[in-house]
Amino acid sequence: MAIAPLAPQRSPVGPSGTPPGGPATAAPFPLARALESPADFDTVFRVVRGAVRHVLGLERPGLGLGLSNLPPQLGAYWQIAGNLIVLNEGLVETMRHHARSAVEFNSFVYVILAHEYLHALGYLAESAVRPVTAYVTRAAFGADHPATRMAEGDLWRLYPFLAEAPSGNGRRLKVVRGFDRDTTERYIR
Repeated sequence: MAIAPLAPQRSPVGPSGTPPGGPATAAPFPLARALESPADFDTVFRVVRGAVRHVLGLERPGLGLGLSNLPPQLGAYWQIAGNLIVLNEGLVETMRHHARSAVEFNSFVYVILAHEYLHALGYLAESAVRPVTAYVTRAAFGADHPATRMAEGDLWRLYPFLAEAPSGNGRRLKVVRGFDRDTTERYIR
């Protein structure tokens, strides 16, 4: 298991969206099908972790997930040096209500979790993490997958109804039980 340094500020992708050595030639990603059926947060995160490991060879064990009432322009956050990703519950529920399929909803959650997971791996600057999220997603799923379109685009432009999600101040936090079980089941019950 590879653990990334806290702050790799150089992106593995260049300005054209490809790694310095050229386009990704990764083998097919076996977990991609998990987004096609209804899935819980842990299942989607298993796909996130697997995609990042598959494409970049990096992973970080032991993260938790919380749901909070955040402003609609904020999808999620990860506090530097923390181990909790906080997902905007109102935004997720708004997307759940509007999504036309399980793959569309799961792809939405995947993109937000992947973005925050890459922050937790050390891609701290938004200017670095956005292209890496798009690169990992395209390499794992291909150009035509909904997750790739979301990662390469702007979620709030693709889904204008997200701006109407309930707003909050982040004071309420609900921890999701059974998250990241693959790496925590040995010591968290």
